[in-house]
Amino acid sequence: MAVRALAFDVFGTLLDWRSGVAEAFRAAGVADDAEELADTWRAAFFSMTGEVNSGARPWGNVDELHRSALDRLLADRGIEVPADQRERLVAAWHQLDSWPDVREGLEALRRERVVTALSNAHVALLVDLTRYGDLRFDCLVSAEVARVYKPDPEVYLTAVRLLALEPDELMLVAAHPLDLEGARGAGLRTAFIDRPLEYGPGSNPREDPDADVSVGDLHELAERLSG
Repeated sequence: MAVRALAFDVFGTLLDWRSGVAEAFRAAGVADDAEELADTWRAAFFSMTGEVNSGARPWGNVDELHRSALDRLLADRGIEVPADQRERLVAAWHQLDSWPDVREGLEALRRERVVTALSNAHVALLVDLTRYGDLRFDCLVSAEVARVYKPDPEVYLTAVRLLALEPDELMLVAAHPLDLEGARGAGLRTAFIDRPLEYGPGSNPREDPDADVSVGDLHELAERLSG
């Protein structure tokens, strides 16, 4: 079947979360390596989503998990940060810059297909991010609806049902092979987009040879799908 809609992972695929979160650590006066703290915080968050999916942890939205992961990170490092600054750090995830190709790339893709966000972020967070970045989607689909996190198949199938599609009519666009593998397991088509600076210069290269399409940016994806 033809691809009728594109579902976009958000953090890392569309948004440069690392730079924004590192800057928030610097603004909070944390003396440690801000980029390393951002990376460690992100990894701790993913560990918690795995606990939610396994049933070892009750559901919590991304803000709640980010706050728990932050408290644990700061305690482990012996870093003192006042409560109001911790709230600002969590709020930094609501105001992240997009990669340079994203705004115009999404517009190009919307000319021919439905485009939706498909993110672990809860709906309120997605609204803030899309408004901050002036990003246009036809809809926003959150793991909050499924009450599990990617790469659980229910997240991808929730998007399929909400868009009234067959699984192979929806293509997940993501920079993360694990996310794409989860989508394929649910029957979706997949597009890998390379974001070599997600974890800064010198990041380990990523690829997904099983993806239907592999591209360097959203403009290339638009050209490939049109062709």
